[in-house]
Amino acid sequence: MASEAPASIAITVVFSAAPRSVQEVALHIPLGCLAGHAVQLAAPQWGMDAAQLQALDLGVWGKRVPAQQVLRDGDRLEIYRALTVDPKVARRQRFVRQGAKSAGLFATRRAGGKAGY
Repeated sequence: MASEAPASIAITVVFSAAPRSVQEVALHIPLGCLAGHAVQLAAPQWGMDAAQLQALDLGVWGKRVPAQQVLRDGDRLEIYRALTVDPKVARRQRFVRQGAKSAGLFATRRAGGKAGY
């Protein structure tokens, strides 16, 4: 007696519309469903247009994938929004705000040492 393959799989779709705000939706989708189709199924639950979400990048467990990627059971489909600031620029701005005395490697230095050494 052969066991039959499941007709649907369970995935989680994750989207962050704003910083520090993550929304998750658990979906049961047909076997062989593509990432782009799963985004279309999840979009109404966030009150968004599927076309808006499809324009964004997609990933599965932190690795970018195309919209044509076939999903597997237990996948975590992530929808990435565009960056508003280049991470290098943001780091430089943080360093300027915090100053050399309280940032990273330079937070503690030997007595009499120069800043940055």
